[in-house]
Amino acid sequence: MQIFVDACPAVDIVEAIAEKYNIPVTLLCDTNHVLHSDYSEVIVVGAGADAVDYKLISICHKGDIVVLQDYGVAAMALGKGAYAIHQSGKWYTNENIDRMLMERHLNKKARRASGKNHIKGPKKRTNEDDERFAQSFEKLVLMTQAKEGEQNGTV
Repeated sequence: MQIFVDACPAVDIVEAIAEKYNIPVTLLCDTNHVLHSDYSEVIVVGAGADAVDYKLISICHKGDIVVLQDYGVAAMALGKGAYAIHQSGKWYTNENIDRMLMERHLNKKARRASGKNHIKGPKKRTNEDDERFAQSFEKLVLMTQAKEGEQNGTV
């Protein structure tokens, strides 16, 4: 198992939990947001519109965990058998991804119809947000290790 992170504000939490369980992490970013890490491998891709997304999907595999914000990319990761989590701590699953994609589509359609294409960015991240993500992420790591261990006959 490996963890892939599409640059997000929870990188420190991901690395701390990954290090606790000795899981390799790869951070992906584009040339506009170069990251540095003492623990993770960092892959920097060109600044193309979806370059990081395409790279992430090309290198993640069944049983990996991906941390990202994009529902569409999460759907592709799930299609490859990876596990996906949003920086809020919400898990993307085969059971909820279709609804999430439909809501995104309908919201975009509503914004276009109203002429309000500019939306406010996300609220400032709080300590509670970090704690919620940490708990959810660690739970996902433990569940993934157990599932993958069962499938590989190591549990």
